[in-house]
Amino acid sequence: MELEKTPKIPKRVVIDVQELYNGTAKLEKIPKYVEKAVQIAGNGKEVVVTGAGPVWLYLCLAHALHGKACRLIYSSPVTGDVVIFNHDPR
Repeated sequence: MELEKTPKIPKRVVIDVQELYNGTAKLEKIPKYVEKAVQIAGNGKEVVVTGAGPVWLYLCLAHALHGKACRLIYSSPVTGDVVIFNHDPR
């Protein structure tokens, strides 16, 4: 008798957007913020973005993480978890 293999659940990584910058986020530092987020996210993981931050930074991060994360989730106390994209084949 062959045992069913349980699909491997991707590791969940949380990125607190506010921790990517000091004080006020600056448009000219977008590459630095994106680099940090991509490094934290790694490849093929479920990534949750949360924390205070400008909408434009959230959009930049979502764009940069597409193709890197298997699933991207926005989490806030108001909305709860919102799936931005899900490329997990399960």
